[in-house]
Amino acid sequence: MATKFNNIVYHSKKEARYAQDLSLRKKAGDIKDWKRQIPFKLIVRDKLVATYIIDFAVLNNKDEWEYIEVKSHGTETPYWKLKYKLFRILYPLLNARVEY
Repeated sequence: MATKFNNIVYHSKKEARYAQDLSLRKKAGDIKDWKRQIPFKLIVRDKLVATYIIDFAVLNNKDEWEYIEVKSHGTETPYWKLKYKLFRILYPLLNARVEY
């Protein structure tokens, strides 16, 4: 169910709450910055297979980016699982995780 936070519509209440938490963490100085909906091209053998859009990128206080996908248990579709697996294979050096 889509939910608004700061006049931005998020895909779920959980995602909107995560954005709200990141905003509070930035104000508190716990993180430096954050972005949402970051696209990654999934290219195999010079062909664009799909684009994977991860929910959040967080710049921590060590100047390292962390990439976070926010999911509720049971919302992982087979299509999402495949795209996420391909994303992890093609971008192995990124600090990425799924938050449940």
